[in-house]
Amino acid sequence: MKKLIAALTLVFLSGCASVVNIPEPEMPVLLKNENTEFHNIPAPSTGKLVAAVYGFTDKTGQRKPSDKMANISTAVTQGAEVWLIKALQEVGQGTWFQVVERVGLDNLTKERQIIRQARESVGDDRQLKPMMFAGVLIEGGIIGYDSNVLTGGAGARYLGIGPSTQYRKDVVTVTMRMTSTQTGEVLLSVSTTKTIISTGTSMTFFRFFDMGTTSVEIEAGHTINEPVNYAVRVAIEQAVVELIKAGEKRELWKFKTEVVPVNIPKIRPLQLKEALEKWPDARLDCSADNLCRPSRPR
Repeated sequence: MKKLIAALTLVFLSGCASVVNIPEPEMPVLLKNENTEFHNIPAPSTGKLVAAVYGFTDKTGQRKPSDKMANISTAVTQGAEVWLIKALQEVGQGTWFQVVERVGLDNLTKERQIIRQARESVGDDRQLKPMMFAGVLIEGGIIGYDSNVLTGGAGARYLGIGPSTQYRKDVVTVTMRMTSTQTGEVLLSVSTTKTIISTGTSMTFFRFFDMGTTSVEIEAGHTINEPVNYAVRVAIEQAVVELIKAGEKRELWKFKTEVVPVNIPKIRPLQLKEALEKWPDARLDCSADNLCRPSRPR
């Protein structure tokens, strides 16, 4: 009987290995934004806005959820300003914002000082170009990470054999505001949310053999967890889109509209008598040769 149990276990495990798709290491790939609204939003009619980003911090204080032990890792990224700068540069196919460096302002200032000292040491009188100042500040942060907003699952077993599935939904919330550097007024403020879905599916085999003295338990399954970093990036990108749309509604800027040229067909001039018969109610413009056609409205 023990040999039979061992054989069944081996067969079951080999079957699981052939069914479960074990992922293989992949090469690095370029991140792409699949949000069509993000790329296709119309360009501004007044040109790019010069924007500065000093930071986009995690204000939740949340740790990664864990049912087994305390986790010191944070639930969301601590470098979200990187996603914000990237979103500002790429929204509307790069037609909306000109971003100036402020996160690494200390490093930038030191490098400019090194350039000045190097030029002075060799007698180079060339002056560095002045740093560009921003017209608006883009600020905000990740203000919420709610875990286990929705949980559930289902399962069934017959004689110790059966499948089960579980799921969990978390929600991340992002807020963003635009401030005028000249007046300090908060011009716009928007908030966006993104759900994070985690699912798990398993198959269990549990039986007793040898008059209940021997037991066999086999389990196979997989889980799919939506990356939190991806959810934060998508929420920030959508917040940038909503910020632009809110500014257009408040008439802070206008979308650029394409002027489609209208081709007005030319009217062939006729002799005065023929023109009077063809256009009896129209005002005619005639040349010295008595070639006439209707005058264009002014």
